[in-house]
Amino acid sequence: MTRNNKCHLSDMPIKVYTPDSSLHSPVIMLKEMFFDLSAGRELALRLAVRDIRAQYRQALLGVLWAFILPMANTAAWLFLSYSGIVKISSTTLPYPVYIFTGTMLWAIFMDALNAPLQRVDGARGMLAKLNFPREALIVSGIYQTIFNAFIKIALLLIVVFLFGIQPGMGMFFFPIGVLSIIMVGTALGLLITPIGILYTDIGKALPLLLQFLMYITPVVFPMPKEGWAATLFNLNPLTPIILTSRDWLTGFSPDYLSSFIIVNCFAVFILLASWIAYRLAMPILIERMSA
Repeated sequence: MTRNNKCHLSDMPIKVYTPDSSLHSPVIMLKEMFFDLSAGRELALRLAVRDIRAQYRQALLGVLWAFILPMANTAAWLFLSYSGIVKISSTTLPYPVYIFTGTMLWAIFMDALNAPLQRVDGARGMLAKLNFPREALIVSGIYQTIFNAFIKIALLLIVVFLFGIQPGMGMFFFPIGVLSIIMVGTALGLLITPIGILYTDIGKALPLLLQFLMYITPVVFPMPKEGWAATLFNLNPLTPIILTSRDWLTGFSPDYLSSFIIVNCFAVFILLASWIAYRLAMPILIERMSA
C-alpha cells in the first residue's frame, strides 16, 4: 500500500458498532442523527430525482396524475351535492372551491404520510446490501412530496383566481400551511414505518383509515356546529391544519390559528420521536430483510 493510500484511508471516518443501545448516550445519538441527515442530503436528492422521473416517465398522462384524482374527487362530491343525494350545509366559500382546495390539501397530506413507508419498502435491496445514511430515504420522500405539492398548488391558484377569490396577505403565509401539512404527514408516516415494514397489513389498512379520517376533517364537509360530529371534527388534529391553510389561501382570517400552532409543536415532537424510533428499528428491519 502506498503512502498516499494510507493517508487517504486514515482520513475516512471510523464507525464502531456495539451491542449497546444508542439510548444510553442520547447526546451522541442526536449528533449522529443530524450528521447522517446532513451526509445523506445529496443521496436523497438523487433518489428523489430518480423516483420523480420514473413516476412520470412511465405514465402516459405524466404530471397530470398529480391532480387528476383530487379533481375526480371534487367532481364526485359536486355531483352528490347538487343532485341532492348528500346534503351539505352552507360554506363561506363557493362549494366547488371549498371541495377542490380541501381535496388538494388532503392529497398533499396523503403523499407526505405514505412517502416514508413507500421509500423504505422500495429500498429493501439497497438497505440489505449497502451502508448509507438511512435518513436519505425519508428526505427523498419529502423532496418528492414537495415537488408534487408545487404542481397541486399551481392548479389551486388558478382555480382560486378564476372564482375571483383574492388571497391577499394570507398568500404569504400559505406556504407555511403547506409545509405544516407535509411535516405532520411525514411525522405520522415515519411513526408507522417500522411496523409497516414488519407487517404489510399496515400498508393495506392505511387507505381505509385515511378515507375515514378525511370524512371527519373539513375537507369536503364544513365544520359541524353541534353534536358528536362537531366533537370529532374539533378533536381531530388535522382540522386546524387544513382549515388554517385553506383560510390563508382564500383570504380569510384563520379562526384556528392557536390550535394550528399547538398541533405543529406536537408534530415536531412526534417527528423527533419517530426519527429516533426509526433509527433504533433499522438494524432489526435490515436483519429481517436480509433473512
